Amino acid sequence: QVQLVESGGGLVQAGGSLRLSCAASGSIFRINDMGWYRQVPGKERELVARITSSGNTNYQDSVKGRFTISRDNAKNTVYLQMNSLKPEDTAVYYCNADILTFGFGLASQQNYWGQGTQVIVSS
Repeated sequence: QVQLVESGGGLVQAGGSLRLSCAASGSIFRINDMGWYRQVPGKERELVARITSSGNTNYQDSVKGRFTISRDNAKNTVYLQMNSLKPEDTAVYYCNADILTFGFGLASQQNYWGQGTQVIVSS
């Protein structure tokens, strides 16, 4: 069983910063891509940033230069440093990861989601 647990959300004023963390646990053989998505009511979930196991990153245009994604492979953890936050960044942020597990002699890669953490940016 694999779990992704996010932390670090909250309420912040515009221009402020927050750091989100997401730790993966369970029977993990290897974690490939990890990422952060966000969703507001009535809209589809959208990609914020992703990072490969080797550290290559890509970002949604609206967060480039303000958000930084990073990971600690030893801790199976991905981070999202969010600076210069804007009210339009308000959303529930979800962690996502492609994880390879190994059991009963078989390898299996699946995509996992965290439970989400609320970020509210006040103007």
